[in-house]
Amino acid sequence: MSSEDFTYEEVGATRDAPSTCPPGYHHLHVRTRIGEGEEVFRRASEALLTWEMHRAIGVGVDAGAERAAPGVDVTLTLAGVIKAPCRVVWTSGEARRAGWAYGTLPGHPECGEESFVVDRTGDGTVWLTVSAFSRPAKWYTRAGGAAGRGLQHAYARRCGAALRRLCADVSED
Repeated sequence: MSSEDFTYEEVGATRDAPSTCPPGYHHLHVRTRIGEGEEVFRRASEALLTWEMHRAIGVGVDAGAERAAPGVDVTLTLAGVIKAPCRVVWTSGEARRAGWAYGTLPGHPECGEESFVVDRTGDGTVWLTVSAFSRPAKWYTRAGGAAGRGLQHAYARRCGAALRRLCADVSED
């Protein structure tokens, strides 16, 4: 995907190396156990790919499509006032791994990329991993400093908790 319009150069970096961070960015890596079994994996994947997980944590989602797909623009509204325009840069739909990442567009309070991946390990455990690299793009995110990074970690943990709740009624294999 072209880096045109994105506010950073490393477009797609979370796909190939989700645990590394390009120089000059803060890194985020939060992993949450969702449950166990194929049905939990399917339910979690669907909730992730259809924006349901984001809506479940109270984030406004204005997306150009009902499912995450490369090139789809999505604007998230946080706390009812902060607009965060993004574009999906990659998706994954493998037998034991599903997810996507979006990159920041002009107007986003941060600059960078964030990925959301559900995977089912060999023992059947289903995990959500949220990885990101970012740096402030607006005066208020620069002023927030460490508190802003704390909010990013809280956001990632809320994603995991919401996905676990969405999958709670699914029967295990």
